[in-house]
Amino acid sequence: MLQGAIQVTSFDMDRLFSMIEQLRKNGFPETDNLARLEDELARSEEVPSEQVGADVVTMNSRVLLRDEANGHEMSCTLVFPSDADASANRISVVAPLGTAILGYRVGDVIDWAMPGGVRQYRILKIDYQPEAAGDFHL
Repeated sequence: MLQGAIQVTSFDMDRLFSMIEQLRKNGFPETDNLARLEDELARSEEVPSEQVGADVVTMNSRVLLRDEANGHEMSCTLVFPSDADASANRISVVAPLGTAILGYRVGDVIDWAMPGGVRQYRILKIDYQPEAAGDFHL
């Protein structure tokens, strides 16, 4: 994964830390995933929602990714766990791919650890980002 600072909006940061705390209290079984998300948030640059770039993946963004190994493209929306739905390509931020894309920009290549090894995905474009659309409440 790229090691530079990622950007996370203050609004998302507050909601994500609250979500992590709540999931831990409720005995969320995937504690490694929560720890990875916390690590990503800890190294991120917190920015006001109004100042985040339109090319940055924020919560509820719809992004187009390309597998760098085989060229396969996939579109997904980054969501909170309660809104996740694999059949609708709604990926939880707690899932490894969700954590991997949060805060990165169009053009960035991210590493996604899968059971068969690490896959590299490029963020090709953001079809929808709440902040760029003026939807600061999402």
